[in-house]
Amino acid sequence: MPGDYVGSGPAPRHPGGDVKSQRRLLGSARGSRPTRFETSVSMKNDCIQTTMCQERKKDPVEMFHSGQLVKVCAPMVRYSKLAFRTLVRKYSCDLCYTPMIVAADFVRSVKARDSEFTTNQGDCPLIVQFAASDARLLSDAARIVCPYANGIDINCGCPQRWAMAEGYGACIINKPELVQDMVKQVRNQVENPRFSVSIKIRIHDDLTRTVDLCRKAEATGVSWITVHGRTVEERHQPVHYEAIKIIKENMSIPVIANGDIRSLKEAENVWHITGTDGVMVARGLLANPAMFAGYEETPLKCLWDWVDIALELGTPYMCFHQHLMYMMEKITSKQEKRVFNALSSTSAVLDYLTDHYWI
Repeated sequence: MPGDYVGSGPAPRHPGGDVKSQRRLLGSARGSRPTRFETSVSMKNDCIQTTMCQERKKDPVEMFHSGQLVKVCAPMVRYSKLAFRTLVRKYSCDLCYTPMIVAADFVRSVKARDSEFTTNQGDCPLIVQFAASDARLLSDAARIVCPYANGIDINCGCPQRWAMAEGYGACIINKPELVQDMVKQVRNQVENPRFSVSIKIRIHDDLTRTVDLCRKAEATGVSWITVHGRTVEERHQPVHYEAIKIIKENMSIPVIANGDIRSLKEAENVWHITGTDGVMVARGLLANPAMFAGYEETPLKCLWDWVDIALELGTPYMCFHQHLMYMMEKITSKQEKRVFNALSSTSAVLDYLTDHYWI
């Protein structure tokens, strides 16, 4: 890539306030600036055989075969973007996913590519998750991101109505032939054998159908499978860890357990109970980005790190503020929450953190 910032849009900006004074207060974040996609990205060009990520970091598949607990940051719409991924990597997260990206929009729109996917040289290992119902469009999307990521993941688990109405997400667990076709077409488009293709699923009421889906995906060349241990209809019901265990016992490829993991101890317990190769966490990391490092609640240093990273990468204010609201949930009183949540500018947030936490 020519230079440290590539793209048609403006260079990243800070979310507000006097940048110089913020940097004097907060210090300078470490790492390279984001890479966005050039407007001239062409799917006719051959994908380079070894991605930047793959040159610098261990192959995720190798990580899963290490015998150690692999700790994974889940794909989270609006939240698991570059700044947050940078933060959790500082606190023992081994592998990160992007938010779910609609493959059709990503392929057809430069604007979508610029807004939906930003990365940098430290953002590895990285999996880009796509929502798709068309194997050709998915394979085109995979070809575009191949130089910038370790692999792609197919979202077969999102239960939201809009996604299922479009033929994305959890409805795909009822279409094993489509899953197979998508995996095959990505494999045909991206020749790099180290580029992973994974799926994230929910379970069926009849678990034999889930096992059948997973076996068919494995036979087609899926690298690993993440299992959220609930059905499409379930939201806050207990996670079926026994179902995840049964699926793992029927697979030769790595399996990641997902669902209701809020601490490192819980992650280790689920890992042992299910016999899986890793655990994936979403809301637990939003509340405590340092949980994989063993912290029971968000340490003040983690708040400092988030502010530093967010300012450096130009995180939009609403996202910057929302992440802090999640992180501070357990360490603030109701009155403090009311005050902090009502803040409307970066400078006000920085003043609040300085006054209350000496940040």
